[in-house]
Amino acid sequence: MSSLNPVYITAAGAYLPGAPVSNDEVEEYLGYLFGKPSRTKQNMLRQNGITSRYYAIDKNQQTTHTVSGMTAAAIQSCLQKAGVAKKEIGFLSAATTQGDLPVPGFASMVHADAQLEQCEIASHQSVCAAGMMAIKNAWLHMRTGEADKAVACAGELPSRMFKAQRFEQQTMVKEKNQLDLETDFLRWMLSDGAGALLLENQPARHQFSLQIDWIDLRSHAHLYDVCMYAGKNKNNGKASWIDYSSFSEADNDAAINLKQDLKIVHNIVHLGVQHFFNLIDEGRVDPNQLDWLLCHYSSEYFRPQIVDLLQKGGCAIPPEKWFTNLHTRGNVGAASIFLMLEELLYSGKLQAGQKLLCMVPESGRFITSFMQLTVVAPTSAAPALSIHTNDAIEAPVIRTSGMPVQEWLVRQLTSVWVDFESSLRQVPVVQKIYNGSLSMEDYKLLLVNLRQQVIDGSQWIARAASNITIEYFDIRSAFITHSRDEHRDYQILEKNYLACGGTYEELRQGEKNIGSEALSAFMFHKASQPNPFDLLGGMFIIEGLGNRLAGKWGRAIQEQLQLQDDQVSFFIYHETSDANDNHFERFEKAIQSDLLQEAIAARIVKTAKITARLYAMQLQELGNY
Repeated sequence: MSSLNPVYITAAGAYLPGAPVSNDEVEEYLGYLFGKPSRTKQNMLRQNGITSRYYAIDKNQQTTHTVSGMTAAAIQSCLQKAGVAKKEIGFLSAATTQGDLPVPGFASMVHADAQLEQCEIASHQSVCAAGMMAIKNAWLHMRTGEADKAVACAGELPSRMFKAQRFEQQTMVKEKNQLDLETDFLRWMLSDGAGALLLENQPARHQFSLQIDWIDLRSHAHLYDVCMYAGKNKNNGKASWIDYSSFSEADNDAAINLKQDLKIVHNIVHLGVQHFFNLIDEGRVDPNQLDWLLCHYSSEYFRPQIVDLLQKGGCAIPPEKWFTNLHTRGNVGAASIFLMLEELLYSGKLQAGQKLLCMVPESGRFITSFMQLTVVAPTSAAPALSIHTNDAIEAPVIRTSGMPVQEWLVRQLTSVWVDFESSLRQVPVVQKIYNGSLSMEDYKLLLVNLRQQVIDGSQWIARAASNITIEYFDIRSAFITHSRDEHRDYQILEKNYLACGGTYEELRQGEKNIGSEALSAFMFHKASQPNPFDLLGGMFIIEGLGNRLAGKWGRAIQEQLQLQDDQVSFFIYHETSDANDNHFERFEKAIQSDLLQEAIAARIVKTAKITARLYAMQLQELGNY
């Protein structure tokens, strides 16, 4: 066992569709059966204790999300908090009760929607315990070294199964003018959403992590009949809805309806408590050492029964140690434990060394599962960030002489800049700068990748200057001066890299990543054309970075990594010298000259758009050669 790797939950993400739905609004979303309010709703809501929940359908009973799409959004939230790139994920373990499609597997659909790169995947389909299955699979992959980083996730979208119009054509429903209680009961219990966890072999640097001590899951399917199910009716001789002569016949017979057998559901309570007692007897759980109990009970109706059995067994857990968000999130099935962990992890309530016990029972055919976690303190203090993702986006200020074509150009370039800076904030290395998770290795990789583009920058500007005809002598001179400044920039960058512990050999072996290759090829192509004034669009984007962002990034990097000025001067010199102002002044003089005609202005805008896309690609593809 000593050779197995420790595993930590280092970040959590959640996605809840739309606005919270109050109890009074539930039927506005699910629909009124035969146009009449439900007679059971108030009693069921009183029993389950849920006051609000989320639905991925609107008040016209139209689906607004997919379950795989919501789960992908939760993964995006999780990775963004951790500053981890999608390409770093080696294993995706996904869970749901009911995916969007019967085939293919849920993990495949989530993988596609999340746009993760090639990785191993596993789909887990059950009811609530499917989420714990997904976590355990990811945990074991990490324990044994099968993956460096893994994501476990779960999503649910049961609301679309409970729309009133789904039931109104079913024979039994029409005859009784109401739903059977075993289905109606669930209409007021279940809600939509998704959650995700990032698993790593090292704790997080700047926030609490949760070390996974163990996970224990047990099926009791051999003891009881199926309890929560869809796809059949009991005691009609058909094993599955697929055995009907047509899908319409199965639907008409209510075989597709999600149901809960209320005569046997109570068995899940004593099975769960019995499993808990067994873990105590085995020495895996010490109730006196538990600081938090995250118990996924589906309804407040069951909590007193659980508490009573625990007390009778001498293992009462004080109410203040229970954590649940059932009342405000609803019962989100397999995703519930993810949503609880996400909320508690970022609540500010955790302290290093605390023990968390997660309990997830399932009434599908009776599964009980437990997971113990230990809170681990950050490995270093979080820096006070001088930069934030919600900082306003402001385009570089461009002075004009008031000509209409100049004003049009400024408006267009401002729009291009807003899109550019917004896209940059989605790039993993930039996200790390903004959220304080950048490492020294990340920074060195950024420098060595930028070096190739900066070296090429002075060369394509010089080539452009050589293709400018003599009647535009002033513009040509400005390009030549700009080329000289760019050459100095790459020398500053190299000094920063060496000051951070890099070597000349590493620099000499450096090559363009695939984004830099595309950017350089485009810029050299443009520079080789006669009078390539549209390159002013490229200069606007690249010099705009220096004008607007480089200094902010440099100071944030310096704060996070506690660096000296000579380690970040490539970024911060734009704020501390007049070089940046000179660069932009040359750009402004160019667009204030007689060369700016409508056709050239349009070409400048297009080149700015292309340069922005390729520059973001360059940062997106760090290390991808």
